[in-house]
Amino acid sequence: MAEQTASPVIPDDAPAKPDAAVVRDALGVGVAVGLSGFAFGVTSAGSGLGLLQTCVLSLLVFTGASQFALVGALAAGGNPFTAAAGAFFLGTRNAFYGLRLSQLLALPKAVRPLAAHWVIDETTAVALAQPSRRAARIGFTVTGLTLYVLWNATTLLGALGAEAIGDTAAWGLDAAGPAVFLAL
Repeated sequence: MAEQTASPVIPDDAPAKPDAAVVRDALGVGVAVGLSGFAFGVTSAGSGLGLLQTCVLSLLVFTGASQFALVGALAAGGNPFTAAAGAFFLGTRNAFYGLRLSQLLALPKAVRPLAAHWVIDETTAVALAQPSRRAARIGFTVTGLTLYVLWNATTLLGALGAEAIGDTAAWGLDAAGPAVFLAL
């Protein structure tokens, strides 16, 4: 009996979806989630991280759930190494996304290390929802770029706002982080 396996890649001859529709969907996801960076900036500053630490964390880690887990643990008085370990293990799910996206997107080897930084829940969801490799690449790229720019810009604004008002708990902003974390 011949072995049957499902092809893990989208065929190049799949029905086309207009590029504009893919971009519209990707921008919608990118903007909706990217604005949540503001809550992360507020939460991070409220947990005791400085402006530079908050921004570098967003630029380098760029996986919201892990970032919120890290600053949440720090805000609760947790050990920094334990907080980092928890954030790391939460982020390992992105490696599994990367396995699937690697086959789906079939990006050139030179681009893969850069694209790996954008392998997160949202880019994976948008890419997997597309009917063709071309649409998946567009969806992944537009979602990743939009999210990265907006998340980091709004993280900066949130951290600056938190520094300006001082005690974020007095304003009830300490609940913003857990609320967004649950939404993510």
